Amino acid sequence: MKILIVDDEPLAREELKYLVENNDQVAAVLEADGVEEAKKVVKAYQPEMVFLDIQLTDGSGMALAAWFESLPHSPHVVFATAYDQYALAAFDVNAVDYVLKPFRQSRIDEAIDRVAKLGQTKEDSSSHKQANPRLLISSDERVLVVKKRDILFLQAQDGNVHIQTADRQEIVSKQSLVNIAHQLDPAKFLRIHRSFIVNLDAVKEIQPSFNHTYELTLVDGSKLPVSRSYVNATKEALGE
Repeated sequence: MKILIVDDEPLAREELKYLVENNDQVAAVLEADGVEEAKKVVKAYQPEMVFLDIQLTDGSGMALAAWFESLPHSPHVVFATAYDQYALAAFDVNAVDYVLKPFRQSRIDEAIDRVAKLGQTKEDSSSHKQANPRLLISSDERVLVVKKRDILFLQAQDGNVHIQTADRQEIVSKQSLVNIAHQLDPAKFLRIHRSFIVNLDAVKEIQPSFNHTYELTLVDGSKLPVSRSYVNATKEALGE
């Protein structure tokens, strides 16, 4: 398991890192001293778990945990802090646990065990959903059955998700893009922009665009933007 420790106090990070590394389930320990660095580390390394302090020099740990929730593969969050008054609020952002300083080995091990069990359950559930060739999409007052292979792309726009299919049907749903993404095979569907997920088999052409971005052309002629942060992953997925 890869674990990220986010704390703006070097001594606190070092103490927690020592305890985390003593657990046999941990393969790597990453560190960040604030919100912005944590975002970069999570995007680059996708840790399964984050020990997160609440009050950070450059922002709020609560807000950072909420940002994690917006990611296609969000890490499990355990708050590790000296402040006990935020415990109830922590679970509003789906925190798995809440550990108070000073840390004890047994308490850190308990938090890691809890996340490990959740990760296994989530992996089994996610694999089952991704293997299903069909997708249930709530649209207006109907629930539509859509074949995943027929989806060209998905776009988040104005609080809705627009799903474009190969037969030129556009389905509009109130479901979140993240929720739908969890049910799609990541080997076939790729996020290319914060608002777009594309079926890789539907991509016909990729061309450079302005400001180091790219543009995809799909088999139906649709043009989709690839933002800078997704360029390398997109080119790799398409066979570079």
